[in-house]
Order: sequence, then C-alpha cells, then structure tokens
Amino acid sequence: MARIRIKKNDLVQVISGRTQAKGGDRGKQGRVIGVYPETNRVLVEGINRVTKHTKAGDNQGVNTGGIQVVEAPIHVSNVAVVDPETKKPTRTRTRVEGIERDGRTKQQRTRVSVRSGKDL
Repeated sequence: MARIRIKKNDLVQVISGRTQAKGGDRGKQGRVIGVYPETNRVLVEGINRVTKHTKAGDNQGVNTGGIQVVEAPIHVSNVAVVDPETKKPTRTRTRVEGIERDGRTKQQRTRVSVRSGKDL
C-alpha cells in the first residue's frame, strides 16, 4: 500500500477526468475533508458531487426523505496539492531539518512544494 501524500485540510486541484465544459471537475480546487488510505481515496469539498436518494427515517433525527447532493471520494491519483505561491498543482517533497533542543538534535520533517520550495 502506497503512502498518501495528501493530508486533511490541504487545498487540492483535480488533474484528470472530464473538463468543466463537459460537466466534469477537472481544474476545480477544493479542501480535503477526509483521507481514506485503505482505499487510496480522498474526500474533497465541492468535488465529485453525486445525488443520493434517502428514505424517510433513515437519517438520525431527520424524518423527511428525498434527494441529497453529497461529495463522493475521488482517487488520490486524480488530485494534486496546490502550491501556496503560484496556486497551481504541484508535487510534494519532504525536507528533513535538524533542530537542536535541550542539547539534543531532533529530526523534523516538513512538507515542501516542489514547484516553489515553500512549506505546505
């Protein structure tokens, strides 16, 4: 199982799929709501919205049924983290820094944008 380099609350952009002109989500940006490493999927706010038919009494406290529009998980390979400086999709790299605290050096990992070199 590959490691997912996207974390919750990251700003990501959809990099594959149908274009927005044809009703797809490619090029749209949104915040990551949830990460599911067991299925290699992420849940992005406003992306991959599907209609869900709910029966009356299924939801806790909600008595009315109907059609809800909710986000569905999208595969992690179809999204890329957005660079904070250029607002374009980028890959991520890990920079390891040695920080001295109490006379000891500790290793600290920082996620860095490959495009601009800024911290994520």
